[in-house]
Amino acid sequence: MVEVFTGRTLVNKEGDLVDPDEALRNKVVGIYFSAGWCSPCRDFTPILCDFYTELVEERDPPAQFEIVFVSSDKSTDDFIEYYHDMHGDWLALPWTDEYKNVLKERYKITAVPRLVIVKENGDVITDKGRKQIRDQGLACFPSWLEAAEIFQNFRG
Repeated sequence: MVEVFTGRTLVNKEGDLVDPDEALRNKVVGIYFSAGWCSPCRDFTPILCDFYTELVEERDPPAQFEIVFVSSDKSTDDFIEYYHDMHGDWLALPWTDEYKNVLKERYKITAVPRLVIVKENGDVITDKGRKQIRDQGLACFPSWLEAAEIFQNFRG
């Protein structure tokens, strides 16, 4: 479980509450800091969707990877619209959860988009997830998995 989300509640695209202890256990986690008003975010999000789909939804077994979207949108409505219209079938920190500010400070987020890849304890594997996905595609995941030091069921 990614300790950074211990005690929090996440949501999925259907609006269901999700326990991070279960959803993130034994996974590499990408914390995706993004916003609908941000043009580079709107450019990268579809690329991230394809990456996630190929890695998690189209593999058997699915890769041990999950994304948690942390919004910098201006309102709940903007968050919901951007999350539903552009994002993949991953999780999000509710827009109303002020914990997003703690995460932005912890991971030194000064601009969006930013994809921070973390271990289960919340330690950073890379804060350049966006660049690595753009440059390497799926080839970047095995090195994240190795760095995460979790039990592996991934077949590249």
